[in-house]
Amino acid sequence: MNNSVQPKFYTVEVGDSTFTILERYHSLKPIGSGAQGIVCAACDTVTQTNVAIKKLSRPFQNVTHAKRAYREFVLMDLVNHKNIIGLLNVFTPQRSLEDFQDVYLVMELMDANLCQVINMDLDHDRMSYLLYQILCGIKHLHSAGIIHRDLKPSNIVVKSDCTLKILDFGLARTQGTGFMMTPYVVTRYYRAPEVILGMGYKENVDIWSVGCIMAELIRGAVMFPGSDHIDQWNKIIEQLGTPSKEFMQRLQPTVRNYVENRLRYAGYNFDRLFPDVIFPQDSTEHPGLRASMARDLLSKMLVVDPEKRISVDEALMHPYIHVWYDESEVNGVSVHVGEAHVPAPQPYDHTVDEQEHTVDEWKDLIYNAVITYGKKEKKKSAMQNAGAPNNDDMMTDGATNSSQNRCR
Repeated sequence: MNNSVQPKFYTVEVGDSTFTILERYHSLKPIGSGAQGIVCAACDTVTQTNVAIKKLSRPFQNVTHAKRAYREFVLMDLVNHKNIIGLLNVFTPQRSLEDFQDVYLVMELMDANLCQVINMDLDHDRMSYLLYQILCGIKHLHSAGIIHRDLKPSNIVVKSDCTLKILDFGLARTQGTGFMMTPYVVTRYYRAPEVILGMGYKENVDIWSVGCIMAELIRGAVMFPGSDHIDQWNKIIEQLGTPSKEFMQRLQPTVRNYVENRLRYAGYNFDRLFPDVIFPQDSTEHPGLRASMARDLLSKMLVVDPEKRISVDEALMHPYIHVWYDESEVNGVSVHVGEAHVPAPQPYDHTVDEQEHTVDEWKDLIYNAVITYGKKEKKKSAMQNAGAPNNDDMMTDGATNSSQNRCR
């Protein structure tokens, strides 16, 4: 540690968890929890904005937790797009690698997640705009070589003005292997067939998830609510039909034997799966925003064979989505509020997290990543704001001068 002013922390109980956080963050209120951590809303007294603070859950409990923590932090720091949650700050109250136990990620605070939107009566304009933003965020991730793999309503957040951001990158990877992949890979209901069947996957695995989310927005209920991975596969083929022999030939022999011996289903056409009556009224402002176009997009996203499924680029050009198309949002980098445009992200170097590391080695990697982030943000802050507080390396001033959500 250097001789600069040490940051001050305080400890507060939030639900069943203890948060030891920087003094700048006040008025913590729990807003969510999951396998990866506990999230609180808070007021940042430095920027006078509301933020979300995520305490990573027992990041060094085992190798899986440690790898996930590293991946989430590094990927959040790498990507920079208006439809991906912004990382505002990272800190730890511990002052040495030996004592290092806790990681706190400070992010933009949104109003709700997509789960809360599903039961609302969305019109075509709002629905297609939400889907457009998801696709823009996904395209940005893919440009950095990142496949999200865990897209679902609970990790897509929105604000009251219909702006949307994707979050949770702890499971994101660049490629997949293994038969009947671990349940940690992706929430079952939104899991693509190629993931269920251990075929490996490419970028359009995320498109299947978007299709499931779109179907849920329209139906108001989960499209494929499987109770386990076998039931999940059955739910898919019952509605969409048993895939072709060509698809079967690409399966591993043991998987192919299982799949071929299941009951065969003809499936239903999309007019029956998504009849006009469940859609909102056609848009009066945009001719492409009508039930027939929405159904056509669904029929191209919810395709069992990934070789025949629409790509992200194709989805962005679809009439139901293209009405919102903006070159700077789709192909450029639309960065966080208050910042200038920056170059596209460098491809994510996944060699680190594909190597085998012990928990202590992961701990070292994460500690150094937090230190590096702090130094980078301090340098950026000094360049942008002469006279800004010069805090310890372990306290970063990554928060932007956002005009969003002034503390109430």
